[in-house]
Amino acid sequence: MDMFDFEDDLLQVVWPKSSAGDLNSAIPNSLIREMREAHSCFKAKAYTASAVMVRRTLEGMCAEQGTTPKKPLFQGLKELRDSGRIEGRLFDWAQALRVIGNQGAHFSTAAVTREDAEDALALAEALLDYVYVFTARYADFEQRQVSRPSKADATSGE
Repeated sequence: MDMFDFEDDLLQVVWPKSSAGDLNSAIPNSLIREMREAHSCFKAKAYTASAVMVRRTLEGMCAEQGTTPKKPLFQGLKELRDSGRIEGRLFDWAQALRVIGNQGAHFSTAAVTREDAEDALALAEALLDYVYVFTARYADFEQRQVSRPSKADATSGE
């Protein structure tokens, strides 16, 4: 084999990086794996498959968050909202993602468009960041605030 023969090499995109590779390490690996597959489907222009993978990610998130097993996804998301783990707009987003995923998972004459799949990926990543990153960071911030001297104590020496 000639040293400049690259035909057997696998092609790899180095730039731009896939946002799926940039998911925060606080997100469970099982969900990162699902999102990577959703991105792979999107890159292959398999938008229906991408939407289905986003739906699987939502199901996985509900399971990771301890919602009632074997319930429909709608109920799992509702449990997350009712317990305060996701807020109103995030619940609405998650429901929209669930509907797009259903459109992909069940035969329909309506196609999942590139834009729908792209939105589903972006919203799913935002939802994962909220549940696993933002919430934990805010809890850490609150804990630090509780353990610090009060502002009145800090300014009393002025």
